[in-house]
Amino acid sequence: MPLPRINELFLPFLEFLDDEKSHTIGEITQHLAERMELTESERKEVFSSGKLKFSNSVLWTRTYLAKAGLINGIKRGVLAITDEGKRVLKSNPSSIDEKFLMQYEGFRQFKMPTEGKETEIPVISDATPQDEIEDAFKKINNALVSDLLSEIMHQTPEFFEGLVVRLLVKMGYGGSIKDAGRVLGRSGDEGIDGVVQEDKLGFNKIYIQAKRWELNRPVGRPDIHAFMGALAGKGAAKGLFITTSSFSKEAEAYTNQPHVTKIVLVDGKKLANLMVEHNLGVSTDITYELKKIDTDFFDPEGE
Repeated sequence: MPLPRINELFLPFLEFLDDEKSHTIGEITQHLAERMELTESERKEVFSSGKLKFSNSVLWTRTYLAKAGLINGIKRGVLAITDEGKRVLKSNPSSIDEKFLMQYEGFRQFKMPTEGKETEIPVISDATPQDEIEDAFKKINNALVSDLLSEIMHQTPEFFEGLVVRLLVKMGYGGSIKDAGRVLGRSGDEGIDGVVQEDKLGFNKIYIQAKRWELNRPVGRPDIHAFMGALAGKGAAKGLFITTSSFSKEAEAYTNQPHVTKIVLVDGKKLANLMVEHNLGVSTDITYELKKIDTDFFDPEGE
């Protein structure tokens, strides 16, 4: 089940503070997780940066409510409800969202700093800034993956073979470009396109089948079965089938069955994602630095 969005957290956050006590953000996060009946795995969901998604949403909920003047900080990390927050709860709102918070000048200035310009109609969203950054990152990355596959299909089969070599070396296989290239490229050797070292000393080998196929031509079970037979003929324990297209459900099911030889499937999407992850065929366009408060700097006991 999807994690609760920030608009779903405003009201329960405020209600928890309506006990005439002050609470730490950790206590509030724990309470909200229990109230939302989140599983342990849901609480541990993270962004690509490693930041916890739910904790991030709670932190932004705190910021939004504070900007609206409904809560305030007693001291660092400790929060309490304000008189305005109590008044809001006494009105028995069915929910509190960003549209509701827009009635407060502090929140409006926070969401839309006009700097002397005419006020625009705000676009209300229940996503935190990190959510929006993450969503934008995923969209850009998905477009990059698509562009990479398109670019690969415009290249020659020899280029694809070289790409596979370089990717495997960047991932720590094959020893070096020279060594990997020497063993990869023996096309037509009983259905095996090459073999690379799994470790630098060459104790283990991985046999490879590489197919630069059109995106609408999936690799089927017969192709995997033939590769399995070729691996058995070599007495191989491990095989890698890599393609620019995809694998049929039957091919994936066959691979998942218990076999003496382990075969790993890498389709076009995974291939492109691995290229992005290992900086092959891509370069950094823009870098944004997201900064946060250095709590040690403001801790007098830490001096």
